[in-house]
Amino acid sequence: MTIGLSTAVRNARSTAIVTQAGANAILTLYSGTRPASGGTATTALSAHTCAATLGTVSNGVLTFGAIGNATASASGAATWARLTTSGGTFVADFDVSTTGGAGEVQMANTSIVSSATVSISSGSLTEGNA
Repeated sequence: MTIGLSTAVRNARSTAIVTQAGANAILTLYSGTRPASGGTATTALSAHTCAATLGTVSNGVLTFGAIGNATASASGAATWARLTTSGGTFVADFDVSTTGGAGEVQMANTSIVSSATVSISSGSLTEGNA
């Protein structure tokens, strides 16, 4: 079933994510199957610091601001990402894909090699029927 939400509701839901993330949130990449939302995560591949404000919201779409590069702490294929506050409190989980794919978090290459620099191309979340 698909729901239809007003633009105001879509914006409020996305703005709540920005607010909960707070300043300098952390986006951590993982391989494997994503656990239930907020569930125990597997080995992290890399952890990226987001901009002081996570992103902007317009017409039900949250577009992430700058996401810093990080050094990979493990090797694997990035399949999902977890957004936490700078203090480590869970905010949201997202799918990861190559640029142009269906993931909310997109990268030029999802294959990560330990100790290499990891870059995230973009991040966005479309709420409801936006």
